[in-house]
Amino acid sequence: MTKDMTKGNPMQLILGFSVPLLFGFLFQQFYSLVDTVIVGRFLGMDNLAAVGATGSVNFLIIGFCMGVCSGFSIPVAHKFGARDYADLRRYVANCAWLSIGFAAALTVLTASLARQILVWMRTPQDIIDRSYAYIYVIFLGIPVTFLYNMTSGVIRALGDSRTPVIFLVMSSFLNVGLDLFFIVNLHMGVQGAALATVISQGVSGACCMLFMVKKFEILRIRREEWRPDGHRMRMLCGMGVPMGLQYSVTAIGSVILQSATNTLGSGAVAAVTASGRINGFLACPFEAMGSTMATYGGQNIGAKRLDRIGQGLKSCILLGIGYSVIALFVSIFLGEPLARLFLEASEGGIIGNARMLMIYNTAFYALLALVNIIRFLIQGMGFPTFAILAGVFEMVARGIVGFALVPVLGFTGVALGNPLAWLFADLFLVPAYFHVRRTLEKQLSDAGTGSETL
Repeated sequence: MTKDMTKGNPMQLILGFSVPLLFGFLFQQFYSLVDTVIVGRFLGMDNLAAVGATGSVNFLIIGFCMGVCSGFSIPVAHKFGARDYADLRRYVANCAWLSIGFAAALTVLTASLARQILVWMRTPQDIIDRSYAYIYVIFLGIPVTFLYNMTSGVIRALGDSRTPVIFLVMSSFLNVGLDLFFIVNLHMGVQGAALATVISQGVSGACCMLFMVKKFEILRIRREEWRPDGHRMRMLCGMGVPMGLQYSVTAIGSVILQSATNTLGSGAVAAVTASGRINGFLACPFEAMGSTMATYGGQNIGAKRLDRIGQGLKSCILLGIGYSVIALFVSIFLGEPLARLFLEASEGGIIGNARMLMIYNTAFYALLALVNIIRFLIQGMGFPTFAILAGVFEMVARGIVGFALVPVLGFTGVALGNPLAWLFADLFLVPAYFHVRRTLEKQLSDAGTGSETL
């Protein structure tokens, strides 16, 4: 069930690993898509805007959870690449303890502050109650977010990118059924959509945990290996917290941009919501490439195969650029009918704005490809702090757009938010990669391990 990424053709390995991941990310987006389509069609534009108004704060918190879990999996990938399975199990055990602690603390904090956060974001008064009803349930589900992302991260660190997808497919169908049941049959409104998402993710997380325990012999943790270990927890936090903060720092910029969008009215929020769901799908290949490069980099660093890092990076960038062209054509020719999945045909102005956002984003997808590929590769190589700095650059860019461009350019300013953020991040990440490369080459040279090059 495991896959060794320290041997073989990098392009084939990256494709073989990332395709199942792509389906996984698509089905994660399917959760959001189902919520949005059903909310928009059955509950109307105001409820759609209410869900959309929570998007950036949702990413701020849930993104932190996902980032932390991704960081936790990096030492596991290192130990797997080094074939140190006893230490690998100890790291997995400490991942579990830390996940429980983080989940409990974040659930209490975010649930208690949910409404105030929406007020700070200047959420329109006509939708704030429904926005709160939605995001409060999502925050109560933070423990299952940790459950799924921690277990699936460990499974991927061992080279198995397919199994988590199988469970996501299953839970996606469950999500569809629960959405219809809670919203159409029980008339629970947006709160029902949130509850369906939480339950479905809980099911996929539980399935990943059971599979991990039953099928991976190297993960059968002995009693003494369950003991909490301060050193390993510090190592895990040193990887996980910077990656979580990277998501959150990036999301702060999104919160600023969302707040600026909120001032344009619920129609603008609805357009951003609809285009955001579609762009979420279109951007899934970049998420898959990023997660692939984190595992690829982690395993090869653990095996001291630095000669393979540059080969994998070039292969993945070629894939990213090729897909960017395809995504742009999809937005140009299918943007309007896709927007109509979420909005009534009579909402012509909102549909036009949603299509414009899609085109602006996909036109600069090559920049997003570099952001995900290089950032996750650097993280997998053991330098997670750079992720925070890249997030700061994105935050600054979105802050400039939110404070300076949206008041002047209106919705066009909103459309410039993501492209400018990706450009700022790349201006930092490309030189950062070369710095990491030189640092690791020097470390290997000083250790006398040879003259391998990246």
